[in-house]
Amino acid sequence: MGGAEVSVSLLAEALALRGHQVSVICLHKAAETSISEIRGVRVYRLQIDNDYWPFDQDRKPSRLRRLKWHLRDTWNREAAKRFGAVLDAEAPDVLHTNNLTGFSVSLWSEAKRRKLRVVHTLRDYSLICKRSTLFRNGQTCARRCPACATMTAPSLIASRMVDAVVSNSQFVLDQHQKLGYFANIPGKVIFNIADVSEAAPVSPPATGDLVFGFIGRIEAEKGIEVVLKAAELLPDAGWRLKIAGKGLEQYVGGLKAGQKNDRIEWLGFTKATNFYASIDVCLVSSVWPEPLPRTLIESINAGRATICSTAGGIPEISGFSNMVGSYEPNNFRQLAELMLKAVNDTTRWKMTQPLQSDFADKFSPESVTRQYMEVYSAGNSKAP
Repeated sequence: MGGAEVSVSLLAEALALRGHQVSVICLHKAAETSISEIRGVRVYRLQIDNDYWPFDQDRKPSRLRRLKWHLRDTWNREAAKRFGAVLDAEAPDVLHTNNLTGFSVSLWSEAKRRKLRVVHTLRDYSLICKRSTLFRNGQTCARRCPACATMTAPSLIASRMVDAVVSNSQFVLDQHQKLGYFANIPGKVIFNIADVSEAAPVSPPATGDLVFGFIGRIEAEKGIEVVLKAAELLPDAGWRLKIAGKGLEQYVGGLKAGQKNDRIEWLGFTKATNFYASIDVCLVSSVWPEPLPRTLIESINAGRATICSTAGGIPEISGFSNMVGSYEPNNFRQLAELMLKAVNDTTRWKMTQPLQSDFADKFSPESVTRQYMEVYSAGNSKAP
């Protein structure tokens, strides 16, 4: 569905390729359990033990229904029971949990009852924020609202059951630890696996205009409105903007209707490799504190120059770009200034950027799996 799911699947497959027995437990809409094997990984798909399927909806359920859903998701006994049966069938050495929305942190208690080592990777803010984003009404939450603090209290208490915590960015780890989560539990930052070994940086598009690009889900949190406002401040020549991705039909339709600039092209869903080959500068414009945007890693790997917001964990990897501009989230005027600077120096910003020597190693399957194996094995009498 998104970056977190892609990252988990790549890690599971990489571990299986290295001779480890890996099983993944996830959710699906169906009312029965299915078991399959994908590229050496056994996949259990369990039914969701809650009022409705919350992912990929065209419209939000009522506020009361959402509240009921979230309350059950604070500690879901039925999900834990279903999950425990899989643990008994697999008898693993280590339980590695990732996003637990739809399962709840009750899974950790099932692992501890079986005396399993528990490693948890933070990939969003769902343990401290019921929206999973620390973002509301167009702004990053400076402090948690009372509702989130109350409904995530079980997660805070349950975090003591985890033996080691990993995060894909230091920013996300810090946000949890300063609230008392995973107190006195070893923490480590490990980047996600990314495909940074196969393709060499691609040549920029053969056009006189400087081509900016935005790729990702078309939603306010990703900063698409900031990008469009910045584009309104640019001159009438010398640039183009390509927007790739999908979003809620009504929202995307409203954005298109609100701007008529023929220098802006809406591509819809686009294959990432084709997109990066068609642009000069990638805009990573998140206004929510995004943990670690995969699009930024892909852009750098493709040799593209980047202009990034400073939200969340973005600064932790934007430095891998040899041609980068940074601006404060939501500051469309600052973004416009950077875009205009690039337009006025088109030759330089069009250049394919060579990769830094340590870039590939930071995101390679070898490096990431080695680091996770160290975390899995630490303190274990029976290493996996």
